[in-house]
Amino acid sequence: MSQKHKMSYEAVQNLGSCCFLQSENLDYYSSSDNSSHATYPSVRTLEQYCTLESSTKNSFPSLNSPSTVSFSPNYSPLSKLQPKSYVLSSHNSLEIANDSLENESCLTHNDNELRHKIRELESAMLGHDADILDMYDTVIPEESHSFLLEAERWKKMMEMISRGDLKEMLCACAIAVAGNDMETTEWLMSELRKMVSVSGNPIQRLGAYMLEALVARLASSGSTIYKALKCKEPTGRELLSHMHLLYEICPYLKFGYMSANGAIAEVMKGESEVHIIDFQINQGIQWVSLIQALAGRYGGPPKIRITGFDDSTSAYAREGGLEIVGERLSALAQSYNVPFEFRALEVSPTEVDIKDLELRPGEAIAVNFAMMLHHLPDESVDGQNHRGRLLRLAKCLSPKIVTLVEQESHTSNLPFFPRFVETMNYYLAIFESIDVALPKENKERINVEQHCLAREVVNLVACEGAERVERHELLKNWRSRFTMAGFSTYPLNSFITSSIKNLQQSYQGHYTLEERDGALCLGWMNQVLITSCAWR
Repeated sequence: MSQKHKMSYEAVQNLGSCCFLQSENLDYYSSSDNSSHATYPSVRTLEQYCTLESSTKNSFPSLNSPSTVSFSPNYSPLSKLQPKSYVLSSHNSLEIANDSLENESCLTHNDNELRHKIRELESAMLGHDADILDMYDTVIPEESHSFLLEAERWKKMMEMISRGDLKEMLCACAIAVAGNDMETTEWLMSELRKMVSVSGNPIQRLGAYMLEALVARLASSGSTIYKALKCKEPTGRELLSHMHLLYEICPYLKFGYMSANGAIAEVMKGESEVHIIDFQINQGIQWVSLIQALAGRYGGPPKIRITGFDDSTSAYAREGGLEIVGERLSALAQSYNVPFEFRALEVSPTEVDIKDLELRPGEAIAVNFAMMLHHLPDESVDGQNHRGRLLRLAKCLSPKIVTLVEQESHTSNLPFFPRFVETMNYYLAIFESIDVALPKENKERINVEQHCLAREVVNLVACEGAERVERHELLKNWRSRFTMAGFSTYPLNSFITSSIKNLQQSYQGHYTLEERDGALCLGWMNQVLITSCAWR
């Protein structure tokens, strides 16, 4: 029973000085179909028995009728008016709802004059209490309308479940979570658990992780979010192997790294010393192909110095710090006779200062932002624009080139539900592309999706504020940021574009590649996933 109806009902009960009220117990109606059952309480039917016998206590005349006078506001589509009943009219007079009473000598609903007299009598006897009845009468239609809307909503949800549209159900569950509708949330989650599977088709697999994310949103946030995941973190060596496998089976990272390296190699043709500042070096995979390419440069390779910033996930995967990356790259450079130097920086990119980079005269600087700028909190988080600050710092370095590789998704400052839909559409395209490379029953595919993609999904759906580190922006937004920082576009040449096209054709599936104003965009069918561009 709603609070408004409860207040109205109690108000009528308090009019004991007017007539004796007797009410029946609360009825319950049930609605069910073949798949699930839902029970809904109906509003209390107020069956009033009034007599013409005067109360000696109140000296208050009442209606005497052999028929039951039922105040039935018809809240539920399942409730029906009694064939002989009264309801409160908008003028606070007692009216006959349906058929006239059998004993028309007592009262007839067509007698307007008598009705007017009864209204005058009510007003004289009730006084200010008539206002309470007015309030009760006003609530009845409103509550009835609300109940009908609620019944219609549940009917539509039952139809949705019968259709088995998993995307539609995930969205409905997210709406319920956003509205703090726990009854609907719990019901939909119980139905979704029957439909999702980490070994099913792409939407079933993604749905399993998005459901976990919704559960985690209700249970915890931030640093405790991963405790709500059923898939436990692997050991460092296992996670590293999963990352390498994702790199091989999906062209997104390889595409981004190759296009960025092509731009760096082109602009550094005549340089003898190259200083690459990588603000998120991960496992150092990107620089393997660049070292190999510069080793075969006409006139000999330049001296290469790499300054790398780390992140906790990469360090966990390596089971160690950036010195491991430095050792691997140094060994590779030595095998190709390339002069090489590596320096690790443990300072956060949000706090780095130009003096921390230890610049040297004569070095040609390249700044690399590969899948990292979206991890920086923007001005919508705490008022500080760390992204703008880092871009202005890069501008102060006077680099020959700045490369940007980012996911083409808009999740930075979206409210929860639009962000949920954006996340679902984006990662569904990735899950579909993985199906082409690895069969559904492949255990490695399950591990890659759990440990490399599910974490991002959970962070996007379950976390808010500073605890949400996945905050993607579209290419047009990055263009605005780079332009405001003082950069101009560096178009990728035709050789780089043709190399990326050859890479695309080496993968099976519905991959798309297009060029937009000097930037390359790789996607799956109609969903652009990764963009790569260069600035100077």
